[in-house]
Amino acid sequence: MRYIPHTPDEIAAMLDSVGLASLDDLFATIADESKAPALDLGEALDEGRLMTHITDLATRNRGAGFLSFLGAGAYDHWFPVAADQLLLRSEIYTAYTPYQPEVAQGTLQIIFEFQTIVSEILGLPVANASMYDGSTAAAEAALMARRLTKRNHIVVSKCLHPQFRETIQTLTCRLEGGLDSLQTVEVGQDLCSDVAALINAIDEETACVVVSYPTFFGTVADLRPVAEAAHKVGALLITVTPDPFALAVIASPGDIGADIAVAEGQALGLPPQYGGPGVGLFACRGDRKVLQQMPGRLCGETVDEDGQRGFVLTLSTREQHIRRERATSNICTNSGLCATALTIKMSMLGKQGFVDAAERCLSKAEYLKTAIAKLDGYSLVSAAPTFNEFVVRVRGGDASAVVATLSDQEIIAGFDLGRIDPDRRDQLLVAVTEQHGHDKLKRFVDALSNYSPA
Repeated sequence: MRYIPHTPDEIAAMLDSVGLASLDDLFATIADESKAPALDLGEALDEGRLMTHITDLATRNRGAGFLSFLGAGAYDHWFPVAADQLLLRSEIYTAYTPYQPEVAQGTLQIIFEFQTIVSEILGLPVANASMYDGSTAAAEAALMARRLTKRNHIVVSKCLHPQFRETIQTLTCRLEGGLDSLQTVEVGQDLCSDVAALINAIDEETACVVVSYPTFFGTVADLRPVAEAAHKVGALLITVTPDPFALAVIASPGDIGADIAVAEGQALGLPPQYGGPGVGLFACRGDRKVLQQMPGRLCGETVDEDGQRGFVLTLSTREQHIRRERATSNICTNSGLCATALTIKMSMLGKQGFVDAAERCLSKAEYLKTAIAKLDGYSLVSAAPTFNEFVVRVRGGDASAVVATLSDQEIIAGFDLGRIDPDRRDQLLVAVTEQHGHDKLKRFVDALSNYSPA
């Protein structure tokens, strides 16, 4: 309240109207430990000096201008300046509710176009209006499978992003309850989901199998046998895609038999921006039974009484809209502005541009894999196909030391897998996008080549 730009006279008048002497009296019922500490902000600055001061503070952020090969769930793809300017239009960044279609046609059309883009990328006929992020989308997909199958056993591949697995565990077990078991299947020797182990874990009580596609380690496996095994016993296959650009060069989840496909959409329309926000993509089969259990919102196309094209919120199954016990989700919403950013960028990129960007990611990653594998003391951990991310065994056996040393050279070398698995402390997860020119790749290879373990 102290930073709302009211003058002292205005604050005094408001306090007088409620019979209080000070702001402290106004908040007297709030415990001291719950109040924000007083800040010494110094003297007030005019706009010019304030902007200089803020810029100086921002330059202290280490890593802001570093050459980065960090992926592990967030990817630095090109984001057009024009898209950013369109997002700044007031009718876009202040628009929120689509509940009154007669005054929200622009918002609804953006949602409709977003759903179309997601449906085409994931290869399934029905997509919702977006979700918070990829991890909550994965958890919501697992809950949806439980509702559809009336079963309480979930099989999750350990090749799924560890934070996604934690979110599934939290939502399905702690919040929803009633889960008989959540079985985690270990990673295969090639860093792919162990297809045989996944199939062996499926039984008559299995609601769904949740598999990363590609995996957290960047590898790609053929999941069709898993889909067939799941469907044979009435279970569902759920795929989770960390970077949807991969789906421009590999078969879509729908093509390999997925019943529900989710993804983290950050790569398609949002800068990494220090880890968030993201936007969850969610698509499923089109039969009525499945559609009715889909969480979130769904925008449909219709015509008005004059035959003019229009859009309307067709499905909205959150507790705000229907009885709580019938709601498919009590935590999800569509990330409206983030979904709009994705829609604008992907519309600018176009279908061919989407494929071209993916092919550049793939070719640059393959070039870097080959170059690193030729260095003494380095090797690729897996020979399985990858898209734009891969795992390297580092010289000296300590990935954290490599990351620290290259950081001094303003290079973020990748993600130290020892942070999530002590047995992988010698392994580095490296990500490449179309943003990495040949000069950047060479600089990274040279830095790795010159690295000397302590």
